[in-house]
Amino acid sequence: METQKTEAKKFVLNYGVLLGILSVIMGVIMYVTNAYLDPGFIYSILGFLILIVVISLAIKAFKTENGNYLSLGEALKVGIGVAVIGGIITALWSFVLMNYIEPDYMTQMMDVSRDKMTEMNPNMTDAQLEAAMEFNAKFSSPWIVMAFSLIGNLFFGLIISLIAGLIMKNKNPYEA
Repeated sequence: METQKTEAKKFVLNYGVLLGILSVIMGVIMYVTNAYLDPGFIYSILGFLILIVVISLAIKAFKTENGNYLSLGEALKVGIGVAVIGGIITALWSFVLMNYIEPDYMTQMMDVSRDKMTEMNPNMTDAQLEAAMEFNAKFSSPWIVMAFSLIGNLFFGLIISLIAGLIMKNKNPYEA
């Protein structure tokens, strides 16, 4: 029996754009509520839950359209693809935020970082604090922040896709 193979591209694009839009909406909410400099635990968990749900829904939709069959490779392809598209859209939002909406964003982040360091390590000398701030400054350009964001999205996208794929996989008995 010959079955028609479902293409992952449609699911990657649709759910990747959905992930990107939801992430941008969350970013706008964080900006409007002034939580963008120090988002806290709730926003981190919410962002992670959005990633889990959207990738899982994409893999499930692919499996459904594929005659209820799913290989681990297909799950990884769909999930990582969704994470890439969503990550690119989120990186574009970050670029716009850091360069046009809030041009002094990185300076504000460095101030928050300095405050947190002194709060967590009150015995830190000025020299130690300056050395730590110089180290932070190396990783504080908009391009590096966007790159780390995309890499994080890919890493967690891989893990989520792997877990979802292992749970949902169902090999087509008619394929070799």
